[in-house]
Amino acid sequence: MADYLPPAAPAAQPPITAALIVYALFAIAAISGVVSSGLVTFAPLVVIAGIVGVIVAYVKRGEAQGTWVASHFDWLIATFWWSLLWDVVALVIGILTFWILGLGILLGILILAATSIWVIYRVVRGYLAFKDSQPLPVAT
Repeated sequence: MADYLPPAAPAAQPPITAALIVYALFAIAAISGVVSSGLVTFAPLVVIAGIVGVIVAYVKRGEAQGTWVASHFDWLIATFWWSLLWDVVALVIGILTFWILGLGILLGILILAATSIWVIYRVVRGYLAFKDSQPLPVAT
C-alpha cells in the first residue's frame, strides 16, 4: 500500500483587502478631520474611522508578517501614533502658552494643521506604494 503525501497547503495570501480598508479609513478620518468643521480639529485620526483603522491594522499585522503588506500595516500604525502624539503636543502648547503669550492657540493650530497635512501625505504615499505592491521603508 502506497503512502500519499497530502497536498501542500497553498501559500497564505497577505491581507491585502484589510490593508486597503485601513488606508480608506485613515483617508476618511484625516480628510474629515480637516474639512468637517472648516477648521483643523484635534487628532485627525482620533475619530471613529481612525480608531477602527488602527485596530484593524493591529489585528491583521500578524497575518501579514513576511510579506510586503506588513510594512504597510507598520506604516499606518506609526502614522496613527505619531499623529496622536503631535496633536497632544499641539494641545498642550496651546493651553500652556495661551495664558502667557495669547498666541499659543495660533501655534497649536499651526501644529495641528501641519500634522493633518503630514497624515494626508503619509496616507497618499503609502497607498501609492500599496497599489504597486511595493513595501514601505521600515524606519518611519
